[in-house]
Amino acid sequence: MRSPCLELVVALSVLIAAAGASAAEPQHIIGRIVGVSDGDTVTLLDTSKQQHKIRLDGIDAPEKGQAFGDRSKQSMSDLAFGRDAEAHCPKVDRYNRRVCKVIIDGVDVGLEQVRRGMAWVFVRYLKELEADRQAAYLAAESTARSQRRGLWRDPEPVAPWDWRARNRP
Repeated sequence: MRSPCLELVVALSVLIAAAGASAAEPQHIIGRIVGVSDGDTVTLLDTSKQQHKIRLDGIDAPEKGQAFGDRSKQSMSDLAFGRDAEAHCPKVDRYNRRVCKVIIDGVDVGLEQVRRGMAWVFVRYLKELEADRQAAYLAAESTARSQRRGLWRDPEPVAPWDWRARNRP
């Protein structure tokens, strides 16, 4: 015979495992962008009024306090804030944010940030994108660089991953 305490521990373990598994399952979320944290992170309010913190996949935008950080956030706000969106979310990051491709009016918002020169292609995770998206993101960054759009106006732009490494406490 099991003790009630052991049964409770087993039941809680099963619930936690189930919650973790469902959090990692791909999701398609439809709703409205109600918050913009920075150039690659938004909050989406779904149709059931649940908020989802979303990190756009494939890009890395300048951080707050970094050159072009405020401009990148403003660009994201112009593209997304208050607009209806679809998010295709294959994974969750270590900060418990959904990592998603976000589409607004048929536009891939992450790709548009790269086109505007407001984000880098996040090469470290590029292989996780479909081949056509990889090519589109790389081409957009190359064009933004050559046309000196956004952050590419800076003669020596610092990638956010390098900036974070230098400024980590």
